[in-house]
Amino acid sequence: MIVSHTGHSPVLSPDHARKAWEELGTQHFDLLIIGGGSVGAGTALDAATRGLKVAVVEARDIAGGTSSRSSKMFHGGLRYLAMLDFALVAESLRERELSMSHLAPHLVKPLRFIFPLTHRIWERPYMASGFALYDLMGGAKSVPFQKHLSHKKMMQLAPGLKEDALVGGVRYYDTLVDDARHTLTVLRTAAQYGALIRTSTQVTGFVKDGERVTGLELKDTDTGEVTTAHANCVINATGVWNDEMEKLAGTEGMFNVHASKGVHIVVKRDVIDADAAMTFVTEKSVLFVIPWKEHWIIGTTDTDWTGNRANPAPTAEDVDYILDHVNAKVRRTITRDDIVGVYSGLRPLLEGKSESTSNLSRNHAVAKVLPGMVSVAGGKYTTYRVIGKDAVDRAADEIAGEVPESVTDQVPLLGADGYHALANQVPALARRLQLSEAQTTHLLDRYGSLIFEVLEPAADRPELLEPVPGAEDYLKAEVHYAVTHEGARHIDDVLSRRLRVNMEYAHRGAESAEYVADVLAEHLEWSDEDKQRERSAFDGFLKATLAAEREATDEQANQVLAGITPVHRFVDTRQDN
Repeated sequence: MIVSHTGHSPVLSPDHARKAWEELGTQHFDLLIIGGGSVGAGTALDAATRGLKVAVVEARDIAGGTSSRSSKMFHGGLRYLAMLDFALVAESLRERELSMSHLAPHLVKPLRFIFPLTHRIWERPYMASGFALYDLMGGAKSVPFQKHLSHKKMMQLAPGLKEDALVGGVRYYDTLVDDARHTLTVLRTAAQYGALIRTSTQVTGFVKDGERVTGLELKDTDTGEVTTAHANCVINATGVWNDEMEKLAGTEGMFNVHASKGVHIVVKRDVIDADAAMTFVTEKSVLFVIPWKEHWIIGTTDTDWTGNRANPAPTAEDVDYILDHVNAKVRRTITRDDIVGVYSGLRPLLEGKSESTSNLSRNHAVAKVLPGMVSVAGGKYTTYRVIGKDAVDRAADEIAGEVPESVTDQVPLLGADGYHALANQVPALARRLQLSEAQTTHLLDRYGSLIFEVLEPAADRPELLEPVPGAEDYLKAEVHYAVTHEGARHIDDVLSRRLRVNMEYAHRGAESAEYVADVLAEHLEWSDEDKQRERSAFDGFLKATLAAEREATDEQANQVLAGITPVHRFVDTRQDN
């Protein structure tokens, strides 16, 4: 299924996309998975490593929705201790440790946090007991135990905080991850074990034999072609599109998925003087201040969302909420002029339809909704692997023959093998690659031991070691690799997810779009007309997104985005949008 080369990783190339389309229409699969986010990716890897014949279809791009718009953490769920959800915390901590130490050490990094205390008497012993439980449940295996800090020590770690914003604090650890790159790597690892991955492929209907689901009607949203794929079982892993997909299948499952919008802003590091991430509790949500390269990511909000799910627009009200709360804690007032990026994602929260399923919240649920169809939704990004395992376990009853047990807790992701040895020799490696140490570290933290594959074309084209126009933190080789190996098909795929230019640069990708369009045209054999159409779609979307951010309400922001030509030709078909 996968075009691959000896000694190289699986290639999600333009040629693979064409071959995958043919195979979807001619092969019979054990599992067809709808959705290329973290849950679909984890399910695909679990199925493929059990020897099942599996295909993933994604209407837009890999991690095109929620899975590229998180707070960028694999966190242990510290705040769920207050809800007495010990099982979820223990599971999250185990998965965090697995990813950080074994499965994806190149992508999941330890991150030091400080939690400011604001009450002098009761809060420290209360938080101490919580953090101690957190550490004992698995939060302090590869990272240090909690440490209590005085007001003076806290101000040394974070002199950018207001003196009266805290009376002391606690240092603890969680992790940092590039969510979009992680999801992409999980899917590419699934491809290594035989999974077929196809983006720009929208489900337009379900094939049935009586009540039993036997396949999917599919549309290539780039070309308009249609085909039918057949399988023993279909897994609906579409997150906030779960209910719509079940309706399309002519059924209603045991749970609904409720969308909650979370908005983050991105500012330069120099606006807050601090040497650690920070966690603040607000009246509505938890506010994280996360170091991200030369920036801080600050968020998040937590508000109901009933609008367009493909592009949930952040609004002026969302941004003001974040600014108001962070400015109550920091010395230097952060203004809109300091913001270089804003992004918004939808959390798929579960709502039960009966007493037995009424308290689902952020836990995941898996249910057989029709013969031959399983729905999986909810959960936390950290537990993507467990969610995938549970989905395949549930679908196994629909597959003839014995299905082996899950082994994904023992399967490192692409780029993990050899990463530690390479990271231990950055100065020598940088000289060998003719790059700076900072560039070498940047590449290792994104690709791990695949770094040589990324840079291989530069041996004949040394200009690929130059920075991307308008995005000097990235190399031109990375743009080419995004198209030749990582399945990027549109400008936004590259600038928003393969590279994070859209959130890291104030121009949001405008200054890099022409170069990216040229690379896409080269590898996808675009005509001048194709290229111009893609540029127009990207430029229009960027302009509308910036305009929507200035609108006060969700309704007004939705109206701004409603009339634009989508970057991906996928259409959110729900009638009430």
